[in-house]
Amino acid sequence: MIEVVKTFPDRVWADQGDGGSTRGVESVLEGGGVLHFPRLAFELSQQERRFLDPVFADGKAKNISLRGSAGVLRGAAGTPEDQAEIRAMLMRFRDQAQQLADRLFPHYRGALTLGNTSYRPVAVEGRPSSWRKDDTRLHVDAFPSNPMRGVRLLRVFTNLNPNGRPRNWRVGEPFEDFARRFVPAIRRPWPGSSALLRALRITKARRTAYDHYMLHLHDMGKADLEYQRSAPQQAVDFAPGTTWVVYSDQVLHAAMGGQFMMEQTFYLPPGRQQRPETAPLRVLERLLERPLLL
Repeated sequence: MIEVVKTFPDRVWADQGDGGSTRGVESVLEGGGVLHFPRLAFELSQQERRFLDPVFADGKAKNISLRGSAGVLRGAAGTPEDQAEIRAMLMRFRDQAQQLADRLFPHYRGALTLGNTSYRPVAVEGRPSSWRKDDTRLHVDAFPSNPMRGVRLLRVFTNLNPNGRPRNWRVGEPFEDFARRFVPAIRRPWPGSSALLRALRITKARRTAYDHYMLHLHDMGKADLEYQRSAPQQAVDFAPGTTWVVYSDQVLHAAMGGQFMMEQTFYLPPGRQQRPETAPLRVLERLLERPLLL
């Protein structure tokens, strides 16, 4: 199996102009790599360290998040003062993740759009879930109610665990190998189904054929327990103080264990990649021999 994880020695988030930091690694990411920075930590203040406790999650969602350009805080518990400090902590992480992305991916500058910023204080283990929502199963990210219509999902993660506990992942085979395995069994979407889903408000936007195939790939991979056991894969442990970056719509991944993690999502149109042909949209169009955004 190809080694997916590529390790870099960086210690700083922003471009300091010293020539010693990693730059221009779009090709590694677009080729299905996971960028691994074991010395790049998100530092918490002494005051913020008290938030390393699941009691600050309200229990209604699996994470605390900032939503939209206004940075509306969702999912947090505590006093108004606590929530203001949590929001400030997430805003600082968002800013540092943006600085990192600008340095690592100069080709993407001006094209990346900020998505949600999340803090996950709850342990992966023992969290009740249906099989579709079970993130301990290898999967690519796709969302039933939020069609991406080919837009890439770039994510920056950081392990904050104060007890020396790693974030345990599995990463799987290349996306095209995964797609070749399952795509032949996926039926085309029914004519008119996209408009009906939108009219019923099941989806927030029109579900394209691309979204149809990505959702089925997500579900079929998770449902196939033999695939989960025997597919090419490797275990990866991300130690506390480690940051990693990945296209989560391309790299098969599963979160097996860990607690206290930050995450920043960015969106990128596939046409703004250095190599657009590596995007899942283009891979699926090539396999199916037809456009998928009509």
